[in-house]
Amino acid sequence: MGGIDMKIAMMTNNYKPFIGGVPISVERLSQSLRKRGHEVCIFAPEYEDEYWEEDVIRYRSCEKRMKNGMAIPNILDARINQEFRWREFDLIHVHQPMLIGNVAVHLSRKYKIPLVYTYHTRYEEYLHYIKLFSEESGQEAIKGHILRQGKKMLPYYMANYMKRCDMVIAPSRGMADYLRGQKIKTPVRVLPTGLAKESFEEDKEQAEAIRKRYLGGGEHLLCTVSRLDKEKNLYFLMRCMYQLKSQTEGNVRLVVVGDGAERAGIAAYVKELGIEDVVSFIGQIPNDEVRNYLQACDAFVFASKSETQGIVLAEAMASGLPVAAISACGVDDIVSDGCNGYLAKEDEKEFASCVAGMLSDPDNMARLKIEAKKKAENYRMSYIAAQAEENYRRVLERREEKYGYGESQIYEKGHTVSSFLRLFKVS
Repeated sequence: MGGIDMKIAMMTNNYKPFIGGVPISVERLSQSLRKRGHEVCIFAPEYEDEYWEEDVIRYRSCEKRMKNGMAIPNILDARINQEFRWREFDLIHVHQPMLIGNVAVHLSRKYKIPLVYTYHTRYEEYLHYIKLFSEESGQEAIKGHILRQGKKMLPYYMANYMKRCDMVIAPSRGMADYLRGQKIKTPVRVLPTGLAKESFEEDKEQAEAIRKRYLGGGEHLLCTVSRLDKEKNLYFLMRCMYQLKSQTEGNVRLVVVGDGAERAGIAAYVKELGIEDVVSFIGQIPNDEVRNYLQACDAFVFASKSETQGIVLAEAMASGLPVAAISACGVDDIVSDGCNGYLAKEDEKEFASCVAGMLSDPDNMARLKIEAKKKAENYRMSYIAAQAEENYRRVLERREEKYGYGESQIYEKGHTVSSFLRLFKVS
């Protein structure tokens, strides 16, 4: 396949205008692959707000906007198969293992083309989005039983799904090790979400205006960028800010960029802790403006333990920010303790002391900033797209050598498991 342009189908359950890690990954990878001469068509659901884009096939949605901003895709929409019939794709790259993921397996078999799947999400961290597992679901004992059964089924379903793929992409080394531990025979490759060249560009005027607006009478400005939902561990981060306020006599401020279902709850918690004077909620802003907020700050803080990768950490480092974060899968790939930031345990006082110590040493901060920018260079989208291209080439070569398609029973045999996980609204 060397040098031959490929026709690639990118399939996803969520995309623009919804703002999240998967849509960003799909968009950046698709754009960069097109620049390398490949034809990429994105299959994505319709949303409440119309959003037309060339080479994006919008299939129908059962619900165009939920409370968290996502859509529920209608995977039975005939236009999906119609597009496949005439576009003659070489390869499918799917970004979720249920809903459109089930369709991708079927189309892979039907049209005898290989299937690549990226493991973006640790689904066990998102069971609370399903009504059966939520606090509103009824009796605690029943909810606990259902939750345990759900967590038992998840590994079985995921392993079963990955066996039907030709390659599995892990967005970090930690996730690759985890997936290989599942003893699947499907090849696993590491490919993080890349950074657009704009992530490295500076707008000093905008950054200075933001810093002036939110620093107030403080000395240091911190930033975190996150969806404001339970799994992001933001209540812990607010307790850290309470400790930090005490340790630094209120000289440190935090700007929180992002929105989500827990925004009101977190804001109320901030008021309860008495730290509303040092925490500012910015809300959701366009992706191309996030770097201005990053560049306005001195350091980036991150408390999530549910990441498969820490691309927001790489974005912060591209703006020259050292990172203080909880040691976790996806985070440890990017943050090198003592080199470009610091890793801490999930302890409020320890985390706050880590941040305070970092900010108090200007010479060390200067060194950390240099190392942070060096690390970010490894995530440039042009480099990531070249790796993706090589992975696709390997899959296509292996398909020619080893794989036979058209065995529909391979798909049908495990398909019944998918009905349970179609409940996932985060997929």
